[in-house]
Amino acid sequence: MRILVTGGSGFLGRHLVRQIGDRHDVASPTSGDLDVRDVGGVSRAFAAFEPDAVIHTAYRKPDWDTNVDGSANIARACADSGVRLVHLSTDVVFGDRLAPWTELDRPCPAHDYGRSKAAAEDAVAEFTGAVIVRTSLLYGDRDLAAIQRDVADAIGGRSTMCFFDDELRCPIHADDLARAIVRLVTDLSDVTGPLHVAGPETLTRADLAACFARHLGLDERAVPVANAAELGLDASRPLRVVLDSSQAERLGIVARPIEAALGVAR
Repeated sequence: MRILVTGGSGFLGRHLVRQIGDRHDVASPTSGDLDVRDVGGVSRAFAAFEPDAVIHTAYRKPDWDTNVDGSANIARACADSGVRLVHLSTDVVFGDRLAPWTELDRPCPAHDYGRSKAAAEDAVAEFTGAVIVRTSLLYGDRDLAAIQRDVADAIGGRSTMCFFDDELRCPIHADDLARAIVRLVTDLSDVTGPLHVAGPETLTRADLAACFARHLGLDERAVPVANAAELGLDASRPLRVVLDSSQAERLGIVARPIEAALGVAR
């Protein structure tokens, strides 16, 4: 199988390329090699590589052209070529709610990035029977995500970032997400529509930062903690965004708890 990964040099893209390994032919162009906003460039990339499947991870905050128009260009090319598409979306197409969000819930984003990703989902759904994977915060172990480096910088005094004790998400190891995506390309190619693939635990940003600190061998007590509501930030960002991933679990897609994924005790 020939698999094209947009955004292949990004954090998730690198994990995807490693997961695909030598089992399939993979192309992972950088944004410099493939600008998804350029319809002609997308057509040329498809003609040159002739993919059997596309995993679309390319995005840019808060760039509507990349997130929406670029996704539409990829979806149109997949539809025209009869190519399987896995489109990556995010939990923040939803707002703040106590109950977990399911695939049946309508997106209700609270900020511009979430609105652009919700619009991207609509654009993709117009062109092709893609599977739209909504996920949460990503992290890694050998390859660290930006949020993990943020913790090291904050503890080391290289930034003034704080980690909120009232913002809850469902973080997932990038390897677990990448493994699920590859299965959706190869073994579960009949799955379409939205699918939630997130971690099995609901953690605050502060608790997540403490886990990262332990993984990095740093003092978790030095993690700077703040309360987003007390700072008046609850109006501009959703604080509790929990994805219900039970539909993915019924397909055999599971993610590890953070202790198991990072080898840390809480």
